[in-house]
Amino acid sequence: MKNVDIFWSFRSPYSYLATPDMLALKKDFAIKTTFRPVFPIAIRDPDILFAPASMKKGRYIQLDWERRAEFLGMAHKWPSPDPIVQDLKTLKIAAEQPYIYRLTYLGVEAQRLGRGIEFAAEVSKLTFGGLQDWHLGEHLAQAAKRAGLDLASMDEAIANGDHKLEVARNQQLLDEAGHWGVPTFVVDDEPFFGQDRVEILRWHLEGLGLSRDTKGSA
Repeated sequence: MKNVDIFWSFRSPYSYLATPDMLALKKDFAIKTTFRPVFPIAIRDPDILFAPASMKKGRYIQLDWERRAEFLGMAHKWPSPDPIVQDLKTLKIAAEQPYIYRLTYLGVEAQRLGRGIEFAAEVSKLTFGGLQDWHLGEHLAQAAKRAGLDLASMDEAIANGDHKLEVARNQQLLDEAGHWGVPTFVVDDEPFFGQDRVEILRWHLEGLGLSRDTKGSA
């Protein structure tokens, strides 16, 4: 069965916007999907934040993702708290990061349990969907439950597991696929970058005869 790797970040607004498409891919095509969470670029390469081009890009993304969300009819608000602890005036990344590492490792564990995309979709609805203090109380536990998972057992697994190594491997695979951004979908070493490229990916999969309503598909 053809595999689609999905490189995704818990701090990327475009990754959030791609989650309905990710779920639809599993439903509409006879494919295997491998959810590959990576750290945001601000964690992978914080120096890149201070390049003039990056600052312009950041301002544009802030404008564009909100109007894209409105176009798609999706709730949208920058997460509070931000998954990355960062001074948005100076762009300096804090030494202590209580959210992004846990979320990313939980994403790895969810994939190992066969529910990576579902977990990403539910959690990003909390973070980017407008919920204040998504990290408190039972919000994450309930999101995990809606994805068919148990948060307590997942936290136990990441406390004793090699999830950090798997994230590093995912980042290496993203680089080997010829890209750096998220969301990126990779089929047969061919990357499709961006939520707005999913339609082209679907067209490509249809051309490969993988649509579930195509004769001979699974």
